[in-house]
Amino acid sequence: MGDPMHELAAFVTRFRALHAFDDVVGWLDRVRPLKVLTVGETIIDEYAYCRAVGKSSKEPILAVNVTSSEAFAGGILAVANHLSQQCNDVSVCSMLGTVNPRHDVVDRALAAAVQRRFVPQEGAPTIVKRRYIDQYFFQKLFEVYEMNDVLSAKDDSSMCGALEELVPKADVVVVVDFGHGMLSARAVSIIVEKSKFLAVNAQSNAGNVGYHTISRYARADHVSLAEGELRLEMRDRHEPVESLVEKLCERQGYRRIVVTQGSRGCLLWSADEGLCRVPAFADKIVDRIGAGDAFLSITGPLSALGAPLTITGFVGSAMGAEAVATVGNRAPVSREALSTRMRATLGA
Repeated sequence: MGDPMHELAAFVTRFRALHAFDDVVGWLDRVRPLKVLTVGETIIDEYAYCRAVGKSSKEPILAVNVTSSEAFAGGILAVANHLSQQCNDVSVCSMLGTVNPRHDVVDRALAAAVQRRFVPQEGAPTIVKRRYIDQYFFQKLFEVYEMNDVLSAKDDSSMCGALEELVPKADVVVVVDFGHGMLSARAVSIIVEKSKFLAVNAQSNAGNVGYHTISRYARADHVSLAEGELRLEMRDRHEPVESLVEKLCERQGYRRIVVTQGSRGCLLWSADEGLCRVPAFADKIVDRIGAGDAFLSITGPLSALGAPLTITGFVGSAMGAEAVATVGNRAPVSREALSTRMRATLGA
């Protein structure tokens, strides 16, 4: 692995030889009129800030004192919020539980411009992921899930009915499938068959690892995965990522894929352009939660328009750099912040 600063400088030199800053802005202007539907689980991200009290006197566990907390609109709501900063017509199709539905957080944190269709999940809570964080070092200690990932036939039918209505109307469908039960095989089939352009991520997390991969989507026009998710799908820990990308796309028929690699940036591939690598732009990392969702929220629509891989990766990496510079999904990345980040990266 080379020097990150040298790699970034080399990339910027190559990029500026191909594209003016106004070219990038032009692609973002073309994104604005797209009608985008976002689909996936609603997740309330709670951060409980605490200080360590000490070791329990009777058991080998750490005792903490919670001093404050905050809640964010996470999951697909975060993706919709990011998109609302870039597109004029954004909607979300998701589920809220009937037990502790958390309407307070959803109503407060979901952008007013986002049109919403929430299907109720009877007898289940709205998903909450509560992270306990040492307030001094901002170190995550552990995480607690509140969810019911078993969907009834009735609730599945309601979700499929909503998708049948909404999916065909969208120019772009952005799916983040967190694997917590909302999207059944039937729902996925509707999305795959009826989307004009489908951008998708099937996320691997503590609640689904080993049981949930991208191959449940028989077709996708734009796939976004973390390297670990790609390796899980391909059951390979060691083969070069470039080779795994090409094997996955050949097997599944995907036309365009992005693999995010954290501090190593991202690798992009398309059937028309081949491979393209873009380094990471982040110079301040506060919290990595939601960075991949922010990345997908802009690279999906850009891919729908046929933007070159270099521009797709450049804008996506700038989006990710902004996302990791704030706590969780406290605020979406604004168009102004994205533009400032891109301009600073290019020295424009």
